[in-house]
Amino acid sequence: MCFVAILVTGLALTTAVRPANAQAAPPTSAEKKSATKLVLPPAPETLLPDAFAGWKATTGPKSVSDPGDLDAANAVALQEYGFIGAATASYKRDGETLTMRALRFNDLSGAYGAYTLYRQNGWPKAEIGEGAASDKNRVLFWKGTTLVDATFSAVSPTSAGELRELAKRLPNPTGNRALTPPVLAFLPAASIDKQTTHYALGPAGYVASGGVLPPALAGFDRGSEVAMANYTLMSGSATLTIIDFPTPQMAQAAEKQIGDYLKAGSKAQPPWPKPLMDSDPRSLAVRSTGPLVAVVSGEAPPDESKKLLDSVYYSANLTSIPGSKESEAAKAGQLLLGIAELSLIGAVGAILLGFFLGGGRALYRLARGKPISSVYDEEFIHLDLRMDWVPPKAEAPEAHPKG
Repeated sequence: MCFVAILVTGLALTTAVRPANAQAAPPTSAEKKSATKLVLPPAPETLLPDAFAGWKATTGPKSVSDPGDLDAANAVALQEYGFIGAATASYKRDGETLTMRALRFNDLSGAYGAYTLYRQNGWPKAEIGEGAASDKNRVLFWKGTTLVDATFSAVSPTSAGELRELAKRLPNPTGNRALTPPVLAFLPAASIDKQTTHYALGPAGYVASGGVLPPALAGFDRGSEVAMANYTLMSGSATLTIIDFPTPQMAQAAEKQIGDYLKAGSKAQPPWPKPLMDSDPRSLAVRSTGPLVAVVSGEAPPDESKKLLDSVYYSANLTSIPGSKESEAAKAGQLLLGIAELSLIGAVGAILLGFFLGGGRALYRLARGKPISSVYDEEFIHLDLRMDWVPPKAEAPEAHPKG
């Protein structure tokens, strides 16, 4: 017992006097193999390059995560469109300058909506990316989930081609992120000015895009989406607003609310926005179809406004699952018909197989100089059975003496 106590005490003292800064033993090879290796995801692609088409960045590219630092006036609208980040950069080439900013959004709808937010009505169309417009030395285009805003010190004939080269480097979204806003498909194509189309996902973007109604009537708090466009009709211009609600019931309730608001005129609360004030009151009309609510405003005559309104209709592409409508007798008849078809196929197959096998054997015998049939072949094996055996006659029974 004393020896054990002394041994324990010695081990304790040895542990106590071990230096505090003593390093641990290096891990063995087995421990190294059991260690889990962390694989970090690849770094996201930069929105703007350091150089392209002869342009070289002088400042940037600089990442921006707060939309307020990028555009304080439209920060809320950018958040409604799903802003997730941006990059800014300044370029120089042969004494000319180019400033650019690229905005990235959650999906294609957000990038397109922000494009319609910044693009003003009347800007000439340009063929860059998936949609572009220009205003003197400023060019705006979008591709996928990215919106690019470029300002040249001087626009040249090659400026559009240089931006097309940049657009090719932008990533393409996949899956649901690549879907266009469904509400745009309900804008009638006839007489539309596509460079006036706007798409809004929230009240800030709707107002900034020139919405004709108060934002409260557009139902953004209920998950609605809005598409707007100007139309050049025979006797004047008109603005068509289509609000896409989640359900037809919401659309019907909104139709009544908007109709009452338009009828109130100068007594309406809140007061009419400027686009409604500039419209002909006789041309204002509203109609719902499915989950859509269409509103016409502008200066076109009432009959043309009504025709434009009536050209909006909702058609849902629904896939129904058909149920079984066949009776038991019909099922039994189909079963018997199937059995008959199968029997007929088997019989035809047997006949064809017989012709193939029998005809092939006949041709083979004919090629060897023998008769087609083997009935008369000498080597034909047969059994010659004859009844040569005769059974013996039965003997008469012996007579037994009487007695």
